[in-house]
Amino acid sequence: MNIQQLKVVVELSKGKSLIEIGETLEITQPTVSFHIRKLEEELGTPLYKKEKRNLTLTKACHELVPYAKQILILMDEAKQKMARVQEIEQPRLRISASHTPATYYLPPFIQMFQRSQPELELNLTVNQARRSIQLLKEHQVDLAIVSLQNFTIEGINIHPLIEDKLLLTYSPTNRLASLAEVSMENLEKETFLLHEEGSTSRIVTNDWAKQSGLLMPNKMELASIETIKEGVKCDMGIGILPEKSIREELESGQLLAIPLPKYEYRRCICLAWRNEEHISPQINSFIWFAIENMK
Repeated sequence: MNIQQLKVVVELSKGKSLIEIGETLEITQPTVSFHIRKLEEELGTPLYKKEKRNLTLTKACHELVPYAKQILILMDEAKQKMARVQEIEQPRLRISASHTPATYYLPPFIQMFQRSQPELELNLTVNQARRSIQLLKEHQVDLAIVSLQNFTIEGINIHPLIEDKLLLTYSPTNRLASLAEVSMENLEKETFLLHEEGSTSRIVTNDWAKQSGLLMPNKMELASIETIKEGVKCDMGIGILPEKSIREELESGQLLAIPLPKYEYRRCICLAWRNEEHISPQINSFIWFAIENMK
């Protein structure tokens, strides 16, 4: 019996499907099935039955759930305790940032903060926004700085810092550059260079396409914002990119950009921290520094 198996059991008790459990825990559906099967083998009893499209928990699973929850709570408390011990022994701040803020906003700001707190060890990792929030919830990082549309997450404080616009971007040599107005029909014929699934920009893109009825029959998935930008420069296709990431290219005329047609949204770079009674001095210091300086 391991922690991941207990997490699966707790999610199973919430009435979720195996696919939904996988999405919550960020693992695949076969991995969810594997954890359940191994736990059933260890306990010698089934944990659920399939009835049409629904999963029905067995009596054994109902009995196990309270213990699983209690163990997970104790594990979380132990992590918090160890984190506080580390803070006492050596001041340290762990931040996870999504790609846009990490690349285009944070470097000068981090330098300013380090100058004001030279004794503090600061660790910065780069992850998708969803992963950064998950690491925050699991106490693996102290703060997250991510691009978000939804500013409400249970158990997390979120403070929007800077608006992070996404623009439809294309090369001056692309046929869209000759149009007085870009229509959805024009876009159907274009190849879209897209960020990976799960990234905030891809979520916005998918949402926009769904709302506007855009099919995007031709698309190519690329690994990073910079790779997409270079592909757009070479007219491999068009992209949906953060305004900050293409500001120099827009000013120099290397790229052209317009707001997403027929779509209204608000995306911001946000500072996120756990809603806890105890906040360490270094976390509190960074929160106020960011709110005052990242505008």
